Amino acid sequence: MGSRRELFLDDFLVERTRGKLSFELHHPIAREQVIHHTDSWEGTSSSYHSVIQDGDTYRLYYRGFNFNLVNNQIRPTNKEVTCYAESRDGIHWVKPELGLFAHAGSKKNNIIWQGPGSHNFSPFLDQRPGCPANERFKAFGGVKTDGGMLLFSSADGIRWKQVHPKAVITRGAFDSANIGFWDPTIGKYRAYWRYFTAGITEANNWKPAGIRAIRTAVSDDLLTWKDEHDLAYTHSPKQQMYTNNILPYFRAPHILLGFPMRYVERGWSPSMRALPDLKQRKVRAAAHLRYGTAITETQIMASRDGVKFNRWNEAFLPPGIQRPDSWYYAHNDVAWNMVTTKSSLPGAPDELSFYASSGKWHGEGSKLTRHTLRQDGFVSVTSPYYGGELLTRPLTFKGSRLTVNFATSAAGTLKVEFQTPDGKPVKGFTLADADETFGDELDRTLTWRGSSDVSSLAGRPLRLRITLSDTDLYSIKFS
Repeated sequence: MGSRRELFLDDFLVERTRGKLSFELHHPIAREQVIHHTDSWEGTSSSYHSVIQDGDTYRLYYRGFNFNLVNNQIRPTNKEVTCYAESRDGIHWVKPELGLFAHAGSKKNNIIWQGPGSHNFSPFLDQRPGCPANERFKAFGGVKTDGGMLLFSSADGIRWKQVHPKAVITRGAFDSANIGFWDPTIGKYRAYWRYFTAGITEANNWKPAGIRAIRTAVSDDLLTWKDEHDLAYTHSPKQQMYTNNILPYFRAPHILLGFPMRYVERGWSPSMRALPDLKQRKVRAAAHLRYGTAITETQIMASRDGVKFNRWNEAFLPPGIQRPDSWYYAHNDVAWNMVTTKSSLPGAPDELSFYASSGKWHGEGSKLTRHTLRQDGFVSVTSPYYGGELLTRPLTFKGSRLTVNFATSAAGTLKVEFQTPDGKPVKGFTLADADETFGDELDRTLTWRGSSDVSSLAGRPLRLRITLSDTDLYSIKFS
């Protein structure tokens, strides 16, 4: 374990549990609408958002595109372009007039790219040590007609150039948001992209079959890719995933988190007809059944090797209470990446912000709504008042204190005992020595008879026995 922060998204730490203990998936809370894509170069199919927190600047990238449904057919009204918005707080956003590309004879717009790659242009901040300053932003974009995944670079995140004349990844379907990033744990780049499990997905012979799935590979230089694998999942049935949205979690970068959009074709039924906007749903279904009767939501999954993921079968961001503009294909598609933003509660720690789309298919243009979640707050070990306990596998650590991200009720409590691998309590660090811990904090240091110093135990194989009562435990860390 060293001094890494460990979350409870999988069973990596867990040997066994006792009592009324469970692992609870938590859900982001909807806040405010932050963007409405109403400009003439944007529209109802503005999508594939990516968000980057770059120092004090928040950067948002997305596809601008619009179509109308006419005579049961999709009729585009503009060409696909890549657009840009920025913010100082992640809440209030502006679309700057950049003057880079013309739309309808004017460069007064926020377009940063048009042409090959615009369908799914997905930027990232290149965290590789030694990355040249004039290439610190990278992006992938492109579909099969572009040859696959094209590579782009930029010094400022606004002015972009294509790095290589040909696609750098060519085996796949690519009709989704395909992404890449530097993985500090393995010291290589990773990429994730769409493929179909059956059928043919060639530019001049498009007959996909099977299900929408995800493939990955690694690279030293973003140009040459190797070790291709199809993602595998533990305890999870086959599901169609429209996007992948995978990234290293910044507070625990050895853990890769994914927020794929689950795609479910449910067909017509009484329940489908009871969902919102039936008239518009029928209009879409007349063009293609799935346009009207498919439903989407966002899941969460986690991996330690980038290939095998623990995917939660329950939704991370479900469609929610029925209301206009909900429960349809492409609803609640989450932007790639997450950022930290100020809490609305004065003095409270920063929160994670996610951005999810709505307003697709009909109306003035798609919208983006911010959702918030506690840092590390994806999954907790949780117990009711009558309590339970968790025993970890044997582990070694570096550091002199143990901190926890936790939340109790006013009557709740958390205690930790150190044990030898064969289960004997360590003198001075038994449950009787452990001070009761209660409150709600991201990084609380634990104590035993008033002392937090655990340095005498560092480097020794030990177990943690964690007891909880009316408590949520999100993560632990030695430091």
